[in-house]
Amino acid sequence: MELAVLNIKGEDTGRKVQLNEDIFGIEPNDHVIYLAVKQYLADQRQGTAKSKERSEIAGSTRKLIRQKGSGGARRGDIKSPLLRGGGRVFGPKPRDYSFKLNKKVKELARKSALSYKALQDAIIVVEDFDFDVPKTKEFKKMQKNLKIDDKKLLLVLPGVNKNVYLSARNIQRVDVMTATDLNTYRVMNANVLVVTENALSLVCAKTGRQADSKSVTE
Repeated sequence: MELAVLNIKGEDTGRKVQLNEDIFGIEPNDHVIYLAVKQYLADQRQGTAKSKERSEIAGSTRKLIRQKGSGGARRGDIKSPLLRGGGRVFGPKPRDYSFKLNKKVKELARKSALSYKALQDAIIVVEDFDFDVPKTKEFKKMQKNLKIDDKKLLLVLPGVNKNVYLSARNIQRVDVMTATDLNTYRVMNANVLVVTENALSLVCAKTGRQADSKSVTE
């Protein structure tokens, strides 16, 4: 698959990149995408929910009512789960929700997600750019030039760029990340993937192979 390289004004630079079929042209595997997304979301969970059991509640251990003859449920002290303010039965405890996935599974998931975007014509390659100062107005202007101002956008950069990040920070449905941090969830969560030329090479290197690129004159 061949894509034209655009600049931030939305103009064709005359260069093209050839997307590697082993990364952007495979048959997507929905199950590994599900596993990768599930792992990512599980890693985001704090797992700090905690409720007190009856042994952790402050209160007297005196038995409030006799065992039989009251007509109600039998219960012991005021910390009983049957009473308001008592301990909770089988309540949540701090836990780690993360789980392991093999590297090959995560790599296949990334390839599948990128292949889905290629099938949907939802990948835009732009030449490397930078802003002199953080300016949200300039970033929104770039979105409009690329005709993606109404879509959920993921911008992939070759490295940390503070000015670009700060320019996009206050814009809804815009996410900026580096190529080395790219993951399946972020790709699938976006409507369109905007990748700079150098970032594309890093994405391919992380996913398995270098991208083949060539210059084409008009």
